Amino acid sequence: MNLKETFHAFKESDNFFVSLARDIITVLLAVLIFASFSQVVFGMWTPMVAVESGSMEPHMNVGDIVFIQSIDRTQVVTYEEGMDNYNSFKNYGDVILYKPYGQEGVTPIIHRAMYYVEEGEQMWEGGPAAPHAGYITKGDNEMTNRYYDQQGQVSYMMPVKEEWVIGIARYRIPYIGYLRLMLPGF
Repeated sequence: MNLKETFHAFKESDNFFVSLARDIITVLLAVLIFASFSQVVFGMWTPMVAVESGSMEPHMNVGDIVFIQSIDRTQVVTYEEGMDNYNSFKNYGDVILYKPYGQEGVTPIIHRAMYYVEEGEQMWEGGPAAPHAGYITKGDNEMTNRYYDQQGQVSYMMPVKEEWVIGIARYRIPYIGYLRLMLPGF
């Protein structure tokens, strides 16, 4: 049997195990195509995160899936810079995904980059000096995020260093993330 005949027999077989193998190969092929597409477009193999809290409401809600573009492929535009005619998710500046305190293995934070401070510069009006250069960040939800992350529990007294930034939020799909949130540890 030549390769063409073998492929045709594999494709047309009613055998349970052959059918199962076809389904597994199809799923793996789909994942490979999606991952390759994600790497080319977003610069990341897994460019999606599920929104877990309401800190970015009304622009991002719990259960939204957000596509992230790798920081290696773009530059952060802060709220302050964006006031000159750039917005993302219905507000000025970019929404960034970052590792709190640069820690690995913890849930990343997705908040808006408000402005950039240099080491020694006041982090906010009347605030303390920045221990290092970085972004001052804040969630869009005015009810739960009245203060900058650096004033509260999220990134207390620590501007977000550039190397802590994973990427920039580009697109969101509502509700799809609930599936991810229902699967703990996934």
